[in-house]
Amino acid sequence: MSKGIKRTVFLVLLLIFVGSTGYIGYSMWQYKANEQFYTQMADQYIQPAAAEGGAAGQESVTAPITVDFAALQQRNPDVVGWIYCEDSVINYPILRGEDNDFYLHHDIDGKESRSGSIFMDTENAADFSNLNTVLYGHHMKDKSMFASIEYWADQAYFESHPVMWILTPNQDYRVDLFSGYTISAFSDTYRLFAEPGEEFDSYLQDMASRSDFQAEVGLEGDAHYVLLSTCAYSFEDARYVLHGKLAPINSAGGMPTN
Repeated sequence: MSKGIKRTVFLVLLLIFVGSTGYIGYSMWQYKANEQFYTQMADQYIQPAAAEGGAAGQESVTAPITVDFAALQQRNPDVVGWIYCEDSVINYPILRGEDNDFYLHHDIDGKESRSGSIFMDTENAADFSNLNTVLYGHHMKDKSMFASIEYWADQAYFESHPVMWILTPNQDYRVDLFSGYTISAFSDTYRLFAEPGEEFDSYLQDMASRSDFQAEVGLEGDAHYVLLSTCAYSFEDARYVLHGKLAPINSAGGMPTN
C-alpha cells in the first residue's frame, strides 16, 4: 500500500473517530441539559406537601407535592397536569397539543428538544375525564422521561413503587398501578372507550392479565384509568406500557372517591 493511500485511510479513520467522539459528547451534553431543564422546572413550580397516610403510599390521602398551575399555564396554556412518582425520575409537566407530534419533539416552551415532553393523546379530554387517558413519553438512554416505566416489569420494583401521582389544576389523583407489559405500537391496548360497559370491563381484565407484576387493585368499570406509553426495543415497533387507576383526592385531603 502506497504512502498516499495509507495517509488517506488514516485521515478517513481520524475523521470518523473525531465525528463519533463529537456526537457522543454532544449527546451527553443534551442529556445533561435536559436533566437541568426539568430540575429547574420542578424547583420553580412544585413544592413538597405534608404527607398523610400509611406505608408505601397506598393509603396516602394527599399528594406529596403541590403544583403552581397558574404560573405553569401562564408559561404555556397547553399544560394539563403534572406527573410524579416518589423515588424516581418521573417528575414532569403534562402537555396536550393540537396533534400527537408536536410535543414529541418540543419542550414546554415550544423549542425543539430531543427528549420532547410528556404529552396526552389529543383524542383525550384535557381534564382526564375519559375512561382511559393515554400519556406518551420518550425512552431516553439516560432513563429520563418515560424510559424508567420498564422498571415496573420487576415485581420488587413495583412493590416499592406501587403508586404515582397526577395533579391537575382542578383535581389531584393517586395512580394505583395495576399492569405493565410490552406490546406492539398498533395494539388494542391504545383503544379509547366512550362509556363504561361490558367491553370496557373485558378490556380492563385483559390488560391486567398481561402484566409483568402482580397487583391487588380493584378494577371498577366506572372508574377512570391512565395508560403510560414509551418505546421498547425487544422487537420492531415495540412499546412498554403501564396502566394505573385514577383515585381522586379531594382538595381538603379527604379519602379517594373511588
